Amino acid sequence: MVGAGYVGLVSGVCFSDFGHTVVCVEKNAAKLAKLRDGQVPIYEPGLDLLMEKNMAAGRLSFTSDLAEALVEADACFIAVGTPTRRGDGHADLSYVLESAREIAEAMPQDLVVVIKSTVPVGTNRKVADTIAQQRPEVAFHMASNPEFLREGAAIADFTRPDRVVVGLESEHAESVLRAIYRPITGDQTKLLVSDPETAELIKYAANSFLAMKITFINEVANLCEKVGGDVEAVAHGIGLDSRIGERFLQAGPGYGGSCFPKDTIAFAQTGRDSGAVQSLVEATIAANNQRKADMADKIIAACGGSVAGKRIAVLGVTFKPETDDMRDAPSLAIIPALQTAGAELVACDPQAAQEAPSLLPGLTWYDAPHEAAKGSDALVILTEWNQFRGLNLADMAATMRGRCFIDLRNIYTAAEVQAAGLSYWSVGRRPD
Repeated sequence: MVGAGYVGLVSGVCFSDFGHTVVCVEKNAAKLAKLRDGQVPIYEPGLDLLMEKNMAAGRLSFTSDLAEALVEADACFIAVGTPTRRGDGHADLSYVLESAREIAEAMPQDLVVVIKSTVPVGTNRKVADTIAQQRPEVAFHMASNPEFLREGAAIADFTRPDRVVVGLESEHAESVLRAIYRPITGDQTKLLVSDPETAELIKYAANSFLAMKITFINEVANLCEKVGGDVEAVAHGIGLDSRIGERFLQAGPGYGGSCFPKDTIAFAQTGRDSGAVQSLVEATIAANNQRKADMADKIIAACGGSVAGKRIAVLGVTFKPETDDMRDAPSLAIIPALQTAGAELVACDPQAAQEAPSLLPGLTWYDAPHEAAKGSDALVILTEWNQFRGLNLADMAATMRGRCFIDLRNIYTAAEVQAAGLSYWSVGRRPD
């Protein structure tokens, strides 16, 4: 497994739990030292215990030496980052191509090279050409195997997936990947075999469609607030239609994270370059960016039209609960907008302490929500961590300076917030 980041580490640990022998290759010396010591450098529920179990069993190890890792390998997965490239919106393939060149140097005969990183259509063939040019005398086989992991639920997603997608043109590659995934490709899981281009497109199309669902229900929420509807009832009503489904229809401050923002941008750019403009995806990107700005305006409106000189406590800054990931989190747009408007911001998040302070300068951080609430004019729920679902609102209200409670995740009701003596603002619901 080349790359022990989020995708590579989760995949490697889960493959080892299937009974396979897995070697994860990590170049970052500090991260490698932690991994060898059994420390997980990311927050993902259950991953630490699973890693410890399989390291102890001798099925999982970590190295910086790719040649050593490839000695007896049947397959080599590329799981390095593909961030958005500055200037043109394309995915940056420099890490993928660098990995391909290094694999070419050390690969044994008939190695199956699998791209698990999220890459634009055509990348598998580009990697194959790179390897073939460097080592034309060695036979190898290419495959695409995109990941579909939700941060916070990655182990369940990997071990009980909706589908496993592989794109290939080699019987040997198919037989190897079928053997690797045999423990989870029973009656309940579909192994979808396609050509590489189709597999690459499936990943981008899936994430773009889910991003559109989120953006759609956020725009419906705006309409509900104008006409007096209830977005949760609307979402439930349309979600009961089996053609639509209820998932990803929760109104909120917009999508973020490591996948949806960069994947929609890359998919849209591929459409432009190919002469097949993805207008719905383009609109989704624009609407989601506007959504974050609108949420800052919503908070300002709830505070009486101005936040200058006011203290605002924000609960949750990661892009979703059960992760420490700050990439493209709505908080990165909303909090600076409030600071620009003159507010003093304080925050509390169960897992953001390591990364968030450098990304959100000027905040005062607290370990507990009731501490953040003290002396605040407004309390804002931005990420729906379970720790924020059962707050003692009356006790918190007693220590606050103001009365404003803004729930951007709709995890409370107006009645229970108002019973604590606070005014309640939510998303897409009828005000009481």
